[in-house]
Amino acid sequence: MKNLINLKSILLYTSCLAGTLIFATSCSENKKMDSKEIAEKENIEKLADNEETIVVIDNDNGTKFLMDVAELQLEEISLGKLAQQKGTSAHVKEMGKMMETDHSKSFTELSALAQSKSVSIPTSVTDDSKKAYTSLEEKAGNEFDKAYSDMMVKHHEDAIKLFEKASTDSEDTEIKTWATNKLPGLKTHLDHAKACKEKSDKLTT
Repeated sequence: MKNLINLKSILLYTSCLAGTLIFATSCSENKKMDSKEIAEKENIEKLADNEETIVVIDNDNGTKFLMDVAELQLEEISLGKLAQQKGTSAHVKEMGKMMETDHSKSFTELSALAQSKSVSIPTSVTDDSKKAYTSLEEKAGNEFDKAYSDMMVKHHEDAIKLFEKASTDSEDTEIKTWATNKLPGLKTHLDHAKACKEKSDKLTT
């Protein structure tokens, strides 16, 4: 996943890293970094610590893909648990259980893949994920069921696009294979989410 780059690219990337480090330092003074920000900082430091060879992630940006997917997995696990607690319909509770189980398995696989690439990933829900959780937690009854179903449809539509891009564009064979293998499960999740959304929508009419 890592390639040597020419001097011009090194200088450009180094300047970007410097700006990112300054920004990260500035932000840390104003707020506590969340899990994804910590992972980003660690990945930058790994690059900066390599004094012999400057290496970067391939053009498919494998590090960003692994980090984004980790954030996604952790959010779906968290929301799945909430759906089992607050869902009023059996189909919503069942979907929540499926999301928790399947995304927990995927996160375990992802963690091993990221470790093999020496890439740091988020290990707890990010601030953005907490906001999604809070907005959903405030709802009750069928309003909760509908909101959760809507959220799962959107999340999995976005996830499928992300995984499809990695499955075709990634230059890292392992990432490409893993993304390809995960697509059928994500599409099954989307079908379940759409079915739950349809059932919940009928209860509001």
